[in-house]
Amino acid sequence: MNRKFLKFEIDLDFVLIAVTTSLKDYRICYLINKYLNFNFVKTDDLAVDIHPGAPSVYFSLYEYNWEASETDFFFIGNKGSDGYLIPEMKKADYFLMIKNYIDDNDLDNLISALNKIPEIVAAVKIDPKKIKSRENLLF
Repeated sequence: MNRKFLKFEIDLDFVLIAVTTSLKDYRICYLINKYLNFNFVKTDDLAVDIHPGAPSVYFSLYEYNWEASETDFFFIGNKGSDGYLIPEMKKADYFLMIKNYIDDNDLDNLISALNKIPEIVAAVKIDPKKIKSRENLLF
């Protein structure tokens, strides 16, 4: 009997930046808007089913769109109502997810601009393929 195996690979077509800061989500988004000329707007919290059979865990979510390049930015809290979005990265307070295309120079400039904000301890690019709980980032 012939057997065929279906290999399923998740398409992670986004850039992920881990942000560490002690500020609340609305305050850090205000500073990013101010220093980087972004316009993050609060949207409905992101509901993620982290524990099977348990209620969803909610994470704060902000959204911004660069209309010139149709690039979408999402600012997501790592600490939610009942757990972490990415449990293996508990030191990261927030994640900046960039969907669609962003130029490498623009990305480097963005990371260095984030690191220049005095209230941000660190902003580091993360490879989403190396994160065990990467399924939580698919929405």
